[in-house]
Amino acid sequence: MKRLLATLVGVGCWCGTVAAQAVDDGIRTTFQTAQRWKPTTDVRADAVMCYGTRTDLEERVKSWRERGYVTHFMTGIAWGEYQDYFNGRWDGKKHLDEGQVALNNDSVRHGYMIPYIVPTLNYIRYFKETQIKRVIDAGIDAIFLEEPEFWARSGYSDAFKREWKAYYGTEWKAQHLSPENTYLSNKLKYQLYYRALNEVGMYAKEYGRTKGLNVRVYVPTHSLLNYSQWRIVSPEASLASLDCIDGYIAQVWTGTSREPNYYNGVKKERVFETAFLEYGCMESMTAPTRRKVFFLTDPIEDRPRDWQDYKRNYQATFTAKLLYPRNNNYEVMPWPDRIYEGLYRTSPHSDQRERIPRFYSTQMQVMINTLNQMPLSMKNRVSGNQGISVMMANSLMFQCGPTHFNNYYDPQLSNFYGLALPLLKRGVPVGITHLENVGYAETWNDVKVLLMTYSNMKPLDPAAHEHLAQWVRNGGVLVYCGRDNDPYQRVEEWWNTRGRHYEAPSDHLFESLGIRPSGDRADYKVGRGHVYVLRQDPKEFVMQTEGDVDFLSVVKRAYEHSAKAGRLKWKNHFYLERGVYTLLSVMEGEGPVADHDVTLKGEYIDLFDPELPVLHEKTVSPGEQAFLIDLKKVKQRSLPQVVATAARVSDEVRTEDSYRLTVKSPIETTNSMCVLLPAEPKTVKVTNAQGESQACRQRWEKGSRILHLSFENHPDGIRVELSW
Repeated sequence: MKRLLATLVGVGCWCGTVAAQAVDDGIRTTFQTAQRWKPTTDVRADAVMCYGTRTDLEERVKSWRERGYVTHFMTGIAWGEYQDYFNGRWDGKKHLDEGQVALNNDSVRHGYMIPYIVPTLNYIRYFKETQIKRVIDAGIDAIFLEEPEFWARSGYSDAFKREWKAYYGTEWKAQHLSPENTYLSNKLKYQLYYRALNEVGMYAKEYGRTKGLNVRVYVPTHSLLNYSQWRIVSPEASLASLDCIDGYIAQVWTGTSREPNYYNGVKKERVFETAFLEYGCMESMTAPTRRKVFFLTDPIEDRPRDWQDYKRNYQATFTAKLLYPRNNNYEVMPWPDRIYEGLYRTSPHSDQRERIPRFYSTQMQVMINTLNQMPLSMKNRVSGNQGISVMMANSLMFQCGPTHFNNYYDPQLSNFYGLALPLLKRGVPVGITHLENVGYAETWNDVKVLLMTYSNMKPLDPAAHEHLAQWVRNGGVLVYCGRDNDPYQRVEEWWNTRGRHYEAPSDHLFESLGIRPSGDRADYKVGRGHVYVLRQDPKEFVMQTEGDVDFLSVVKRAYEHSAKAGRLKWKNHFYLERGVYTLLSVMEGEGPVADHDVTLKGEYIDLFDPELPVLHEKTVSPGEQAFLIDLKKVKQRSLPQVVATAARVSDEVRTEDSYRLTVKSPIETTNSMCVLLPAEPKTVKVTNAQGESQACRQRWEKGSRILHLSFENHPDGIRVELSW
């Protein structure tokens, strides 16, 4: 039974072909809510994910459909309102022992009477019968199984002990007693949710076919980077090997991206940089397998902060996701009820709370409405040297133990950030490569220099090394960093069992490459490629002041001389042009790259300003971002058109001397919009759905031919009629 995981996760990972592409249903934007339609939360995305199967599911679905939404379904697979399973109402047996339990019998819960679940086969049967069947019977053909999470600190419940014996064929072993027990425990947690998603996904598709529905199944999940930092185990990249999984939601937001990390000896929040890596992690996981992925951002977060904090970090994460121009599917927000109706602090040092300020709701709605027409850009790339990538593997989560062993520490996942941040902070847009995807040819399309370590992860299959070695022989450049002395190097795994006697998995990698590294630093010509070995753990590059000097000198040589990819250049910002949109993020220096402002000149509309001013110069300071419309790139400038608005536009009618349209957005919010016109309007008429005149502020800018309008939104629609 111990070999089963490698067999399962290998399906589709080492075959070198691309898995079936998810069906494109035309949905670009979506959001999730557990409530019925309300005028305060009508955010006008393409689809809504109705959350949970409470007694009013069908009524909730109906309320959104009546408002023109495509209705999908989301629920937690690791937690939820499943009390009827635990208290015995479903099958007459109580299943209280199937919750996740940590050391000292501490229950791991998501809320009162909502434990995180050990997904047994019986629970999976319950989930199919009570959740999936009912949803499909309601006519829903897209199901989102949220957050398959097994906490690393758990693994002590009776249910988990039974699963251990069934999987490994041995009696359960307490994970806190040894590195091997920790590794095996987390590997089993990973396998249990892999099995659960496979079982549920297959059932959803098979049952859907009996109803004449082509059911798609998606997995909303945090990034592998975040789960590893938060010490949570989940199947992540290996789900791409399942035919029943059509895609993901990349659950990245301020709460995940503000997790502190080390750089230049300083531990602190670096929201933009972390978000950039999180989205990159999710893109890398899905792109080679052609799965659909929705990028999420959240205008607030779970932890109580003030509105200015939310705004600042929302801009950072929003910019980070748009710097990946080969994706244009988005979850525009989760839980709009808490965003529009929740009470949050007015300032960091005040206990006064208020609902979302108008300046912020307007700005937020301008931002999310750009997502409905955000273009794909397969050629444009974010500024900076392309082709440097950091290797990741799902086994990052396997080393998330409840304790440290042999005095070996990897604080804040520094062995990962040690490879990524020294370059990212110098303006190099490092990519991510997933070890699970190295068998796909598409994985290697843009990789010139690959950075990797086994100090924080281990390969699940020796076949990965054959693909790596072949890539190097074909001209790739590998930089391997690591002392290979962490306690997980010696766990009982494929590299030291069944006739293999390697002391560390890197020994097998080096043998596959035909090299035998010695000393603290070495480099080798391998076929048409090159291998550099630096005997330092990457955490040393970021936990010490200027600890990355030697590492960067190796990377520079690898990139410039071995890969012949051009001169490696440092800068403090990232810039991208994406259709009419211009994005800029300026990072704080924190090291050899000095802090300085970056100024753009042109004719722009500032989308982070709710007044939507037209600017001819935009200066961005370190730690800030800009999201702009470049008016010079607007096509058909003689055509009357909305170029920015805090509402969704429909029912456009144009004549030689007039332009009519309808805009819809939540009630109790203010619309701000910019309309490009051939000439200054003679009449401006703004009315509600009943034909009543609405108060409207207006301003004409002669040079840019932009009409600024501002009025109160309404989900029934506000009619705008312009003539010139």
